[in-house]
Amino acid sequence: MRPAVFLDRDGTIAEDVHYCRRPEDFHLLPRAADAIALLNRADLPVVVVTNQSGIARGYFTWGTLAAIHATMHAGLAAGRAQVTGVYVCPHHPDDGCECRKPRPGLLHRASADLDLDLSRSYVVGDRAMDIQVARACGCRAILVDTGPPDARERAADAGPPDCHAKDLYEATLWILEDRRGL
Repeated sequence: MRPAVFLDRDGTIAEDVHYCRRPEDFHLLPRAADAIALLNRADLPVVVVTNQSGIARGYFTWGTLAAIHATMHAGLAAGRAQVTGVYVCPHHPDDGCECRKPRPGLLHRASADLDLDLSRSYVVGDRAMDIQVARACGCRAILVDTGPPDARERAADAGPPDCHAKDLYEATLWILEDRRGL
């Protein structure tokens, strides 16, 4: 089993667009592809874990989400970066599913599918739920400042992360340094 880096999508690797419903509304954040390329070169699997309740709400379809993710993959490829997998919770927050962050279902599924060691892994995100899911799975938690300001304010309620970074690139540098110390 190997460690991985789990990334939230909106506000961490891409601009946080309220219910991103069209591929043309998806935009990678500056330095996100560079950060993921560094993780790729370090041979760390990179897995996107994202809540997308817009599907349950009828705002977009699985087909639209696939097109949005194709845009993400193309943008990453242009930066010589790639993700190992994308895991999505399509449920409404009131559904009580096990896969909606901060519950651990998405990470457990990715761990089983990809033979990942959660206890040696990292979760990077812009919200309290990302810190909470990291804690629930025994991962290191990294909070980035690239999401909406109100998300950062609410993240304080989840307790301190292991690292607080300006963006994914800075978080990646911290991860690589932390890995050297292991």
